[in-house]
Amino acid sequence: MAQLYFYYSAMNAGKSTSLLQSAYNYKERGMRVILFTAAFDDRYGEGKIASRIGLQAEANKFSIDTDIYTKVKQQHKHQALSCVFIDEAQFLSKQQVKQCLYIVDQLNIPVLAYGLRTDFKGETFEGSQYLLAWADKLKELKTVCFCGKKASFVAKVDADGNVIKDGDQVEIGGNDKYISLCRKHYIEMTGFH
Repeated sequence: MAQLYFYYSAMNAGKSTSLLQSAYNYKERGMRVILFTAAFDDRYGEGKIASRIGLQAEANKFSIDTDIYTKVKQQHKHQALSCVFIDEAQFLSKQQVKQCLYIVDQLNIPVLAYGLRTDFKGETFEGSQYLLAWADKLKELKTVCFCGKKASFVAKVDADGNVIKDGDQVEIGGNDKYISLCRKHYIEMTGFH
């Protein structure tokens, strides 16, 4: 039976690396996979999933109006798919998470979604909220705070490393804009109440 998996973490835990390694394992065994990433995340080029350690792969882009189920169904009809991989899954809409359920339940294809659990304000993204609620399997990928404890929060910072407390939930960036922190240091640095 296929299942929906949600691999979540703070930033810099190796989500994209894990996704790319898993996709490679399928392909190495002659299985066909399809990869998706957020259309507006073009840090490494359009339609690319890239890890900080240099691995990368081409991917289909999804935006808020992308019907992932239909895209997967069409590809699967053309040539059988063994797995669906979604990077930056926190940016999925509620409807797109439902589409992932349909891929699993109606097409019997596993979906492995990778993303952040919370934003820099400590609030869940829409995609993460529904993946946490509906996924068959949840797996936390761990990273560390500067103190050595497990980091489970992300703080937004300016060019000088000062914490930014306001702004849009979605602003693409890496180590230049975000730092992963344990809860204690997140509260201390952001004044989280």
